[in-house]
Amino acid sequence: MNNINVIPALPEVFMAVMIVLILLVDAFISEKKKPIITVLTLVTLVVAYIIQLLIFSKQSQFAFNGMFILDMLAEGTKLFTYIVSIIIVLYVQQYIIDKKLQRGEFYLIFLFAVLGMDVMISANNMLVLYVGLELLSLALYALVALNRDNIKSVEAAMKFFILGALGSGLLLFGISFIYGATNGQLQLQDVFGFIYQTHGQNKSLLVFGLVFIVSGLVFKLGLVPFHMWIPDVYDGAPLATTTIIGTVTKIAGIVFMIRFLINGLVILSHEWSVMLELLAILSLFLGNIVAISQTNIKRMLGYSTISHMGFIALGLMTVSIDGISAMLFYTFVYVITALAGFGVLTMLSHGSYECENIDDLKGLNRTHPLLAGILLLVMFSMAGIPPLAGFYAKFKILEALMALGFIKLAVYSVIMSLIGAFYYLKIVKVMYFDENTITLRLSDINVVSRTVLTLNGIALLVIGIIPSAMMSLCLNLITG
Repeated sequence: MNNINVIPALPEVFMAVMIVLILLVDAFISEKKKPIITVLTLVTLVVAYIIQLLIFSKQSQFAFNGMFILDMLAEGTKLFTYIVSIIIVLYVQQYIIDKKLQRGEFYLIFLFAVLGMDVMISANNMLVLYVGLELLSLALYALVALNRDNIKSVEAAMKFFILGALGSGLLLFGISFIYGATNGQLQLQDVFGFIYQTHGQNKSLLVFGLVFIVSGLVFKLGLVPFHMWIPDVYDGAPLATTTIIGTVTKIAGIVFMIRFLINGLVILSHEWSVMLELLAILSLFLGNIVAISQTNIKRMLGYSTISHMGFIALGLMTVSIDGISAMLFYTFVYVITALAGFGVLTMLSHGSYECENIDDLKGLNRTHPLLAGILLLVMFSMAGIPPLAGFYAKFKILEALMALGFIKLAVYSVIMSLIGAFYYLKIVKVMYFDENTITLRLSDINVVSRTVLTLNGIALLVIGIIPSAMMSLCLNLITG
């Protein structure tokens, strides 16, 4: 295939050019003019979104000799990524000023992370997938360490870097085995075709490579026992960085797994689905049990993420259209929910103060009823309480499991969700029934950001009541 067509990659090309431009602007402007960097970042994301819409086609498009693909899955998840990224910038802009973080560097590195996510989402080649993953990972390491005067941030960044390098090494090692076992194939459809035509020849070598690939993939998502970096990074990173890691990166990670395991290695699905089932069971247990004892809300949300990733792994494990579309729906809902939660926390963090302990939220309803109401919707949605969006997301995963006869696994998941509800409801109890010990004041957030946060919270209720539109969209993205 000799096709260097750049059109499908125009948003990525535009973003790369803007990153260079913003870097030059940041180097030559004074501190007083730094707000222009925030504006340029928003312009970059909005224009990339528009370009993505303009180049849309229902037919799959390829670029760079088939290594880059723009299909329905890539189109939909990229558009969602841009929307979430724009909202993140609106939520964290005042936080970055208050904490005196390097504004230009933060937004530049964030755009690099978004570029890495885009490459991961559209990669149709094992090495391009890896390059996209590393571009994202390196950007996240830098964002975690951006507050270099804070020992917790530096420690978290070192842990993240070392463990992330280990995960990348496992993934690359697994790719090398698949490359050897498939006679030098790197394109995902070529890997699939070779395994299909040879009827799984060299299966022991393929399975050996598969073990390392799955280990590397789940390391990036944070499934047990590859979860150890999540609570420390969530806790040690600045809240703005935690917002990025805990929300938008999950989209690219899930598409990454769909591309690798479904598009390339679906013939080995029996082997990797068993692995995912075990990892999901462990993640649901550890994530929910350990979260109960946390007093730091960022660490609690870190362990909560582990349990949610366990649910997502159950959807992928089904290797069915319904299961994978439910998994994508769950990912979208989780990102929207976490985004609202972190948005509330960033707005309650001002000056040198950071709202990170559960006790900081005592009596929040008396001082800031709107923020308490949004956080209540977030916690109910994460707990899976109807009619919030999180309930329907969990329901669709359980429905896919039961349709394939995984009754015991579905019952186990429900029990773990009931246990998890305890620590979510604890936050609600603290906000509504405890006396406030600290009178929290809002950071100087503009009207646009507050309005977006309010709409973000309302979306959780609307999607929960009318989930069919988003569910149909997810099904179309998968069946494409």
